[in-house]
Amino acid sequence: MPDPAKADVLMRTLTTTEELAQFCQEAATHDYVTVDTEFLRERTYYSKLCLVQLAMPGTSDETAVLVDPLASGISLQPLYDLMADETTVKVFHAARQDLEIFFHDGNVIPAPLFDTQVAAMVCGFGEQVGYETLVRKIAKETVDKSSRFTDWSRRPLSEAQKSYALADVTHLRQIYEYLRDQLAKSKRDIWVREELAVLRAPQTYQIDPGNAWERVKTRTSSGKFLAIVRELARFRESYAQARNVPRSRVYKDDALIELASTKPKDMNDLSRSRLLLREARKGEIAEGILKAVAAGQACPSEDYPVVDTRREKLNVNPALADLLRVLLKAKTEEMGVAAKLIASASDLDMLAAGDRDVPAMRGWRLEAFGADALRLCNGEIGLAVKGRAVKVFTL
Repeated sequence: MPDPAKADVLMRTLTTTEELAQFCQEAATHDYVTVDTEFLRERTYYSKLCLVQLAMPGTSDETAVLVDPLASGISLQPLYDLMADETTVKVFHAARQDLEIFFHDGNVIPAPLFDTQVAAMVCGFGEQVGYETLVRKIAKETVDKSSRFTDWSRRPLSEAQKSYALADVTHLRQIYEYLRDQLAKSKRDIWVREELAVLRAPQTYQIDPGNAWERVKTRTSSGKFLAIVRELARFRESYAQARNVPRSRVYKDDALIELASTKPKDMNDLSRSRLLLREARKGEIAEGILKAVAAGQACPSEDYPVVDTRREKLNVNPALADLLRVLLKAKTEEMGVAAKLIASASDLDMLAAGDRDVPAMRGWRLEAFGADALRLCNGEIGLAVKGRAVKVFTL
């Protein structure tokens, strides 16, 4: 039989501000701390933080804790202070959603930051490699997935849930140390730092309602139509943010497109909508829809939104695009880097069409691939097959 006292130590849950402050003060004395969160987002606009997992360096699970943000009276300020402490690296896996929570809830973006998913792509573990894969390949352990799809807002948490949650930060220590050392040996740590710059930027987590229309798929590039789409999307985003509800609870994209097409002028017109939710046909949402439609129709032509059709109009040289794909595959296999991290298929098409405004022509990507890609486009180098390898030669 497991020792209950030992299990309680190994899966310690912090439920008071004092306990959290004590742990964070100790964590701040170490080089790094591993971090993960569990949250819900099905019924809210912003993620609802339900659990935070933290672990300090070491091999003992006693240095790992769960933090219960739903505990009565607890303040997460000590945690936010730790996230802002520049002397301790904060280690995450696939950090974007975690960082978004810290940004909106605590007005802090963890720094210094290390994302093991990004680092793993640089170290040759493939594209968007999962945590379980890294645990298996680096830590030589397995992760129990039985609690992955669970309601983290319900209390009390089961022992299985706690064990699953802690595993997300205990194995992460070994993964971090391995990847950190690999990056130092290959001198590619600067590559990861460049990639993490996007995750560290506040604008990554700030959604401007005025740009929300860009996510709505339409079949037309008509400026007059898109002006109405823009105003409807702006109202929906602002309403959802202010009331912390999913944008689909206000109205879905298909209803938005229908409204932009039918252009309702009053409540009677609105009642004829086939796709609008019943709750949206009255009150604040209905009034907001009518005002948005009117604002879109009144928009002067010089202020119409414009769809970026640059990529659609590209005059792509298909033979050159194929050669660039071969070059990318050869370079990434040689370097042991995920190809998608350097350039997408769309980026290669743009290069083959003469467009140089792509990520592959900037930063570490220019050194790793972009410079040779440009030389290939200019006819300065060629590709040859030698055995099973593709080699670059100068013309």
